[in-house]
Amino acid sequence: MKFDLEQIRSLIDVVGETNVTELTIESGEEKITIKKAPPSLSTTVELPHYQVAAPAPAARVIDMTPEAGKKAGEESSNGNNGWLAINSPMVGTFYRASSPTAKPFVDVGDVIASGQTVCIIEAMKLMNDLPAEISGRVVKVCVDNGSTVEYGQPLFMVDPRA
Repeated sequence: MKFDLEQIRSLIDVVGETNVTELTIESGEEKITIKKAPPSLSTTVELPHYQVAAPAPAARVIDMTPEAGKKAGEESSNGNNGWLAINSPMVGTFYRASSPTAKPFVDVGDVIASGQTVCIIEAMKLMNDLPAEISGRVVKVCVDNGSTVEYGQPLFMVDPRA
């Protein structure tokens, strides 16, 4: 069966009017794939204290569990240790370094300054640098590199007394 122009236009209209992002139809040796382009995004993201970064980060795994991140957040909220959390400002993918071969922005034991980039959060194909809003010594990395993080989830624990 050959697809005619009217059938193709109808399929494009269906994809355009629904939440479907990709449609593939095969008939014999004929195959048509229609993909909806994502909404266009500007080259900068206007969020307080965040900038778009271009490098594609790599997945490097550290030995932490999501339960450890939750526990770290609980320690911070109930006042134990005096640690403060650097929380995720958005839902996205957490990266500790700017590329597969780069060193992490920060490691446990590093002293950070307010405004210093501590990680990248990828959201909607945009790389967002995350600057620290507090100064101190990093005492814990709460999530694995390459993990999906939620809004408000603790990423790092910082001892502001250091």
